[in-house]
Parts: sequence; structure tokens; C-alpha cells
Amino acid sequence: MRAITALFFLFCFVAPSALAQLRQGFYGRSCPRAESIVANVVASRFRRDRSITAAFLRMQFHDCFVRGCDASLLIDPRPGRPSEKSTGPNASVRGYEVIDEAKRQLEAACPRTVSCADIVTLATRDSVALAGGPRYSVPTGRRDGLRSNPGDVNLPGPTIPVSASIQLFAAQGMNTNDMVTLIGGGHSVGVAHCSLFRDRLADPAMDRSLNARLRNTCRAPNDPSVFLDQRTPFTVDNAIYGEIRRQRGILRIDQNLGLAGSTRGIVSSFASSNTLFRQRFAQAMVKMGTIKVLTGRSGEIRRNCRVFNNGR
Repeated sequence: MRAITALFFLFCFVAPSALAQLRQGFYGRSCPRAESIVANVVASRFRRDRSITAAFLRMQFHDCFVRGCDASLLIDPRPGRPSEKSTGPNASVRGYEVIDEAKRQLEAACPRTVSCADIVTLATRDSVALAGGPRYSVPTGRRDGLRSNPGDVNLPGPTIPVSASIQLFAAQGMNTNDMVTLIGGGHSVGVAHCSLFRDRLADPAMDRSLNARLRNTCRAPNDPSVFLDQRTPFTVDNAIYGEIRRQRGILRIDQNLGLAGSTRGIVSSFASSNTLFRQRFAQAMVKMGTIKVLTGRSGEIRRNCRVFNNGR
């Protein structure tokens, strides 16, 4: 915990502008129970569905990498008004109803105080800890965005080259180490449908036993899914990096992280040390949560996370 805290403070000095108006305990006076309300809602869902951690990691990533962490992903499409939810990359994002429940309870306790963007950040943080990942603190004070346009969505697909992924992350202020940490950590839980990794089944370098098992699974109808981490699929840990080193990465991007000269050393380091992975994952998640945030008087505090306050 001390190492994670030290990393957090180091990050504060590295990127002070991003955190200038975010701070620990932002709701300490305006809504003292804010973080506990979110934690209780997430814990209730996790007890019934451990896969919710993967859902929240995907949700936060897909939100923050499009116009920043402003909950623009949560806006529902309306007739004649598509939103980010309308796009193909976001079709499989889920967990919105958990955010809705947290927002409902927060509006009852502290009306128009806690942003949907902060709820997503807190829910993800809490679900990671419940799944055996690191416990880390996040600054709060984000506000919700006023735009949700499908044309803004440009997210990396499962076959994106490592070089292109590095560029995409760099455009968001994230470095190569952050990229390897977030992709591997995000894929340490959750599943992928066969349609997303059929290219890997044709790779002769892929571990033969895994390849045979995946081929058998993918013969079934309706595009079956498999765990991305074959060893510890419900735990946020470093196991997936060890799988990648053994040519057992399910998605092309995962396996390529272990092959590319710019990233294989990082993969090897994480595969050898879960402690290192946990430290870096906590740091990278805090950093991602500050991408282009709205603070102060920018944006709004939505009453309903699915709808802009003016109803448009």
C-alpha cells in the first residue's frame, strides 16, 4: 500500500495540471457518504456477478478515451440523436444499471452533487479491489460532459498493431508502460467472442493445446466467448502476462505486446512480479482517470446519467 501511495504522489508531481482541480475527498463536506454509497452498490452487484469488474474496466476505458472522462458514454441514444452508445465498439459495454442505481441513491442523499463521471471512476476502482486487484485512491471532482457523438469514437480494436496502439495512448497523455499495463490489466478479467480472435487461431506460433481448445469452443453456434485470462479469469493480477510469454495470448493485440521490441520487456517484468504489476496498474488507472476531465464550472452534474439535464 505504501508503494502504491508513493506512486500516486509521484504522479501528482509529474502531471499537476491534470489534477489541479481534482482532489482526494472532494465530496467530504458536500456528500460525505458518496464513496461508501458507490462502494456498497458495487459490492452488492459483485456478490452476484464477479464479471462486473471487467464491465467497469471496459466502461471507464471507453469513456475516458473519447473526449475524456466525462461520462459521455452513458448518454442514451434517442430518435434522430445517436450517442456514443450507438457505435459498434461500445455495443458490448455493460453495467449501466449499476451506475444508475448508485446515481439514484446519491441523488436521494445529495441531489445534484456527485457527477456520473466520478461514479464510473469510483465504481471501477471498487470493483478492481473486490476482484483481488490493488486498492488505490482516486481524486474526485469531475463533471459530466455536454456532448455524446458517435463520430468522436475512435477506440483500438483487438488486432491493432502495437505501434498504432502506442500512438493512440500517447494522444491521451499515456506512455507505453501505461498502455501495456492497462491493456493487460483490463484483459486479466473478462471474455472475448470467437469472432474477435479467429485470426489468432491461424497463428502457428500459438500454444497448440490452447489453439485446439479454442477451435473446439468456436465450432459452436452463436459466436461463443472464452476467458481472456485462462488461469485466473476473475482476478485482476499478472497471470495474463505469463500466458502471453507462453504464446497463449487470446487477442492479437495481447500477444503482440509480448513480441514487439518496445513492449516485450514490460510484459516480461509484469509476468515476473505481481507486486510490480499491481503498483503500475494502480498508477495507470489513476492517470487514465484524469484524461481531459471537466472541473469547476465546466459541464454539468447530471440528475440522470443517461440524459443531459436539458433533456436534449
